[in-house]
Amino acid sequence: MTVLALIGVKALYLLFLWLGSAIAASWLSNRKGYGERPGLATGLLLSAIGLLVWLLWPARPDSRWKLQGPIPRRRGGEGETVAEARARGVTHED
Repeated sequence: MTVLALIGVKALYLLFLWLGSAIAASWLSNRKGYGERPGLATGLLLSAIGLLVWLLWPARPDSRWKLQGPIPRRRGGEGETVAEARARGVTHED
């Protein structure tokens, strides 16, 4: 009889950490104005360090990170778009 569950709990948690950090790095890079692919690549290649890279990486001037702030507000879906915030003249400079 073959045993299929040889991965172990620790390896499963490390897999979840790896995938979660790739997702979070992708989201951060998208909010900072660089698109999802660079964040996904750094998250997959560097694991949790890739997430730290995108936390420290500077945002582009017209990004959602600069115009809407680091944490988006949830008002009826995605909230205000970048174009609407730019039209109102709202900026969240660091």
